[in-house]
Amino acid sequence: MAGKKARESAILRLVSGNRAAAESEYRCLLLTDRDVVIGRDPNCQFALDAIQYRTVSRRHAVIRPLPNSHEIENTWVICDLDSANGTYVNDKRIDGCQRLCSGDRITLGHDGPQLIFEDQLQTYQPAVTIQGAVPTVYPSTSYQASSSSDPVSLTKLFPIISTGKDLTRKAYLLPGILTVIFVVLMFATVGRPEANQVIVAIYIAFAAFYFIYRLCGKEKPWWVFLGCALATMLILRSPILPLFIYVFRDILPGNLPMNEEQITVTELLLRMFFGAGLMEELLKALPILGVYLIGRGLTSPWRERIGVWEPLDGILTGAASAVGFTLIETLGQYVPQITQSVELESGLGTGQLVGLQLLIPRILGSVAGHMAYSGYLGYFIGLAILKPSKSWQILSIGYLSASVLHALWNATGALSTGALSAWLLVIVGVISYAFLMAAILKARTLSPTRSQNFATRFFDSK
Repeated sequence: MAGKKARESAILRLVSGNRAAAESEYRCLLLTDRDVVIGRDPNCQFALDAIQYRTVSRRHAVIRPLPNSHEIENTWVICDLDSANGTYVNDKRIDGCQRLCSGDRITLGHDGPQLIFEDQLQTYQPAVTIQGAVPTVYPSTSYQASSSSDPVSLTKLFPIISTGKDLTRKAYLLPGILTVIFVVLMFATVGRPEANQVIVAIYIAFAAFYFIYRLCGKEKPWWVFLGCALATMLILRSPILPLFIYVFRDILPGNLPMNEEQITVTELLLRMFFGAGLMEELLKALPILGVYLIGRGLTSPWRERIGVWEPLDGILTGAASAVGFTLIETLGQYVPQITQSVELESGLGTGQLVGLQLLIPRILGSVAGHMAYSGYLGYFIGLAILKPSKSWQILSIGYLSASVLHALWNATGALSTGALSAWLLVIVGVISYAFLMAAILKARTLSPTRSQNFATRFFDSK
């Protein structure tokens, strides 16, 4: 050790998520006889706020000291703990462990919080006390001393100057713009109930689908989803629908019961299984298969962006197809029927009001209805593409299970009215929603692009 002074400690500083140094700063003392685990878990030695830093895994990375030898002084390495969004040193993602040098900038996730590693301990005031073996991190007092003299910059007075880029990525700018547009359209169609109902229905359907999109977390061109919804609408207005009705309701035992027809619960379930479940789920799956075939004919990167290659792709395209189905079914069948029926009894105004009252729950409820069934079947379609050796087994299970969920909902709604029927509908709807959410969570785990999944960054449980 002659001629060489061994380092006995270093400092790890937390800075802001942007490139500049933070206004609010935290420090942690690194000693040569213990590891420091970084993450959102409160038991970590360097614990980050679980709400503010959602891109960080519960146990994201660890900084380990390496003992000094005759050749080298004490040093530290950082190791990624199989985090969802990765650990970066000086903007380069590490694979396993990497040695740290003074001044290295550590980023937890691609756009996550940043930390600075420093071995020049004498330039800093102690910011940590040691309780047993666990360092406790305290806010630095240096900020409190300098904040009073910190000038108010132009970007602080006009935040949009510095945050414009983040508006589209982190502030839901596009949904906000669409909301403003639809609100203006709703005002513009006051007094024209049919047009107003269409605007309201499209907006609610967009909001419901956006909820599923955020949970799936895979970026995909929005015009692909719009194309799926429009394709389903066209199918419902084409000769394909009468053909499906003939096969599933005339040839197969799927003839739906009339209002006065008395049948058993078993027969009702059977008819709904063939006439609603199998028929409608296969119809809504056609756009998913179409997107898959189109994707196969493209070259990279459009092939990966557009096509259906994994369960998340299937869920998203299936839910988009369900949006088109729900809009046509609601605006073209259920709302006009109830509006005309009530108008004959109570007048025009009452009929339009009741139609709007029916429209809202039907569109919004598609999250636990058509979007749940189609998204769940889409999961199996994507899984079959991901696991082609078991594709027929996977597709059979998915098609049958999605059709059963669909049939249960329709049969429960047709059984009776009253409190019991309402509670049964709640139970079936919750089950359908739970099936879809389970499929989304599993699809995120299976996704080949999991490291780029924005939902995984926010909902990671590691």
